[in-house]
Amino acid sequence: MRADLTWNDGARSRLIELLKRDALKLGEFTLASGRTSHYYIDGRKVTLSAEGALLIAAGVLDRLASHPEVVAVGGLTMGADPIVGATLAMASLLHREGLRGFLVRKQAKGHGMGNLVEGPLEPGSTVVIVDDVATTGGSSLQAIEAVESLGCKVALVVVVLDRLEGAAAAFRERGIKFNALLEIRDLGVEPLKPA
Repeated sequence: MRADLTWNDGARSRLIELLKRDALKLGEFTLASGRTSHYYIDGRKVTLSAEGALLIAAGVLDRLASHPEVVAVGGLTMGADPIVGATLAMASLLHREGLRGFLVRKQAKGHGMGNLVEGPLEPGSTVVIVDDVATTGGSSLQAIEAVESLGCKVALVVVVLDRLEGAAAAFRERGIKFNALLEIRDLGVEPLKPA
């Protein structure tokens, strides 16, 4: 494996730089929960860049290395979309062609097959859920519910950045392993106090 395709201290440091430079916004922001925050992470500013996608895919595949039973990676659209694509592209380069992707819609499609989960996901598969940012874990929990309803097992949730506002506890409560490539403190920002 080439050095630029591995997750290591250099990759981690560079991802921190990219997030600080391109995704971290300071000010006053209203979050999806309705809470106000002194910062916002616009994750797609990094997940949709070539370098950011490469670094994140290396981190996700690093986490998958200890889960050989995993056959698919996916999550709730929009946060998961670029991460899934980048992870599959890198998996192909690293000769893990059997890995598949899937995307979970926020609501079932109103036409065609009416799918909630898109992609070649087979019932009974063991999967990893990915997302760009975790706050309380709501997006990933929605994706978990969707794939579990298909009979799939979730081995792990991997996010790029944990805001440290309850996601880890939510997954622990469900008995699901959780791993963040970075935490908000890695960007020099203190998390919000729990509501």
